[in-house]
Amino acid sequence: MGGDHMNRVAIVSLSVCLLLGCSQDEGASLTDPDVYRVDIRWTDYGIPHIDAADWASLGYGLAYATAQDAICVLAEEIVTVRGERARYFGAHSDGIDNIANDVFQRAIIDQDVVAHHRAGAPPEVAAMNRGYRDGYNRWLEDHGHHLPARCAGEPWVRPMTDEDVTRMGIWVGIRYGLGRAAEPIVNAEPAAASRAEPASAGAVVFLGDMPDHAELGSNAYAIGSELTANERGLLLGNPHYPWRGSSRFHMKHLRIPGELDVMGVGLYTTNAVAIGFTRHVAWTHTVSTALRFTLYRLELDPDDSTRYRHGEDIRNMTSRDVEVPVLSPDGELLPERRTIWFSHHGPVLASSELPWSSEHAFALRDVNLRNNRAGEQYLRFWRARSVEDMRDALQAVQGVSWTNTVAADRRGGALYADITVVPNVDRTLIEDCGVTLDNAGPWSRAVTLDGSRPECAWREAPDAAQAGILPPEELPYLITQRYVSNSNDSHWLSSPKAPLEGYSPIIGDERAQRSLRTRAGLVFLEEVLYEDRRFTPEIVQDILFEHRNFGASLLLDDLLELCKDLDGTPARACEVLAGWDRRHALDSRGAHVWTEFWRHAGRMENPWVVGFDPADPVATPAGLRVQDVEVRAGLTDALTRAVETLDEAEIALDAPLGEIQYVMRNGEKIGIPGGEGWAGAFSMIVTRLQPGEGYTPVTHGNSYIQVVTWDDSGAPDARAILTYSQSEEPDSPHYADQTRLYSEGKWLRLPFTDAQIEQARTLRQVTLEAPRR
Repeated sequence: MGGDHMNRVAIVSLSVCLLLGCSQDEGASLTDPDVYRVDIRWTDYGIPHIDAADWASLGYGLAYATAQDAICVLAEEIVTVRGERARYFGAHSDGIDNIANDVFQRAIIDQDVVAHHRAGAPPEVAAMNRGYRDGYNRWLEDHGHHLPARCAGEPWVRPMTDEDVTRMGIWVGIRYGLGRAAEPIVNAEPAAASRAEPASAGAVVFLGDMPDHAELGSNAYAIGSELTANERGLLLGNPHYPWRGSSRFHMKHLRIPGELDVMGVGLYTTNAVAIGFTRHVAWTHTVSTALRFTLYRLELDPDDSTRYRHGEDIRNMTSRDVEVPVLSPDGELLPERRTIWFSHHGPVLASSELPWSSEHAFALRDVNLRNNRAGEQYLRFWRARSVEDMRDALQAVQGVSWTNTVAADRRGGALYADITVVPNVDRTLIEDCGVTLDNAGPWSRAVTLDGSRPECAWREAPDAAQAGILPPEELPYLITQRYVSNSNDSHWLSSPKAPLEGYSPIIGDERAQRSLRTRAGLVFLEEVLYEDRRFTPEIVQDILFEHRNFGASLLLDDLLELCKDLDGTPARACEVLAGWDRRHALDSRGAHVWTEFWRHAGRMENPWVVGFDPADPVATPAGLRVQDVEVRAGLTDALTRAVETLDEAEIALDAPLGEIQYVMRNGEKIGIPGGEGWAGAFSMIVTRLQPGEGYTPVTHGNSYIQVVTWDDSGAPDARAILTYSQSEEPDSPHYADQTRLYSEGKWLRLPFTDAQIEQARTLRQVTLEAPRR
């Protein structure tokens, strides 16, 4: 996997042909149902262009190309979804309760669920899945003797099965819904009949450890023909995903002659382009505010806490015993047994916030466990020719698990849609059946329904794609020739001129204050229009890569008025902030001071001169009431605490951001621009402050960024960057190459057409041919 190997194009092509037996008559195998046939060409920065004879061959080549960059991540994810983490990594590793994971994977994603998901795959997707399995295993056969250092020689790197492919897809769909409750489900124990206190008060709430929709989020613009210079659609996709692990993106270009031509990214562990573009449409996703589950509070039999009332009936919970092997510190495999409890609503969970007492327990019902339509959904995206086609695909399939879709097309249309899988729980049902919980902590936003009343079940809609989910006509979307924007607030203000209202609260709030990041995205668009300019790709690129802080633009001048009266510790922060350029660029001095200040000031209640006004939601709230005694005291305290935090961490207040916010790549320090969205940054980077070191590593934030329109010939004009590069492995030549580009503010022009690919530098090219298994 070294750099010399990657550049020996002719030698590698010949070697693979010798290994796999390439056909002398290239056309002979293109339609052979017994043979995989695929060509892969890697262009600059390790982007694979995969040309396949058919869908199975496409999956074969995609797995081969992905394994090249992510074999260790893929192998570990297989261990995760098989429920074998504790066998290989012990009870805990990397902050994960491996026993809880293993029990959850085995008890919740059972064979019935796996079979249901397999049955939902269209023939093209099923073929692609089979090819993916064999392509991964082919790569292991060819390169298993020379794995990256992180997983070389490890017993957990094993061949992939059909079930592994299915389970990885299921896990992606539920990991931010039902998956957040893994530990409370696994740790739930019935209360003894003689006591009312919770049986599992100490259970860890996994939900609270996960990034919420505002952190694991995204920015997106789709701009239509009325506002673009070329009168075609223009898309910004800017997901904020993790910088390590199985939720990293991988760039790819998938082609089947006459059938498919799509480029973009998918997660390492999915065999799809989930965000990308074709000759007709470009789309991206942002994490939606809609809930994917509800809680049900069960009214228990006072004599038996595993029995609960449902209407006039008393029902028995069911249970499932799961035993998993756990690697001890001594190297022995020891059995660990857990019992998982179920009501008819779903699995029972318990935590300190949701105790299982002798009176009540809580069950969780999730929508995505039975959502087997994601493969069909993306297949229809790849074939869409307009944003209307995208909307129709969303409404017909309802297969997107937990993200908004924002899209633009070559004709000049723009689409926002939260047409996702959402429990069919309307406002009336919440009002009639909602249960108010005290001290719910991280569960406070969840909808909790009365599980003892049959009428509190999710509604059924005949035209919904799945039992118990909202039908498509009750889900928000907007098609326009102007613009739509989303930065992880709800559907309501995706276009300020056409707010979307009247939808179920379970989808998201309406006529409520928007985040600073949402407002930043809208203000930056409107600034361009105010200057009477039409949007170009360069303008959209600059909006993101200027790394401006909208919160500072809105509020810093007021704060500096207060600063005139301050001395001592808070005055030190004021001095730096007065000279700050209000950006999160590498040479910005003071960005981190603002972040630490707003970490505290942002929690103040009503510091505003002008409060939120739903009639003016982009401009309000605004201004700091620096003449108010309590507000002055709160802001002064926030400045003081910011200085103290940075002093304790030994970080200079006037340090350039690029020196203190960075990642390390094989001993090389690479400065990373961007800031925290909650502090007003639009270009989002989330880090950890390490004393004596700075803000490192990056945990998530700007990941795959694409700006896409179409040129006069109708071909995509795509500029993109994968901020953390194609591979997570330090011994890969594509471990840091795009990261350096991102640090320098540069973009790639993605080669899409045959001519562009021919003009691009080829790093490596292989032809794979093998019998199907």
